[in-house]
Amino acid sequence: MADHATPNLPSRDYAHTVRFYEQLGFETSWHDTNWLILERDGICLEFFRYPDLDAAQSSFSCCLRLDDVYAFHKICLDAGIPEQTTGWPRIHAPKLEHSGMVVGYFVDLDGTLLRLVQNPE
Repeated sequence: MADHATPNLPSRDYAHTVRFYEQLGFETSWHDTNWLILERDGICLEFFRYPDLDAAQSSFSCCLRLDDVYAFHKICLDAGIPEQTTGWPRIHAPKLEHSGMVVGYFVDLDGTLLRLVQNPE
């Protein structure tokens, strides 16, 4: 395996986090009382317990670099995640940004921002 990094994100409740991310195609690869790891198509998200997190005040974020950001956006919509500008969870459609990159935005049930970045061809 090549060197890599994985985001460490907060979870107020592991059971809720697992159910939420399962509908997006993630599977649990590790779970105990202190740590949770979810994986999907080469993406690995690690979660730590943070039961007192105020999701409205969360400043946690990471980037998901995806080969098909539009397909993942559709998976989120099909899972019932609303496309809206406030609240959580929510999804923002991918679009071409000034940087020249196609980026969408996703906020999970704990208020964590996941930037959805299209991999270059």
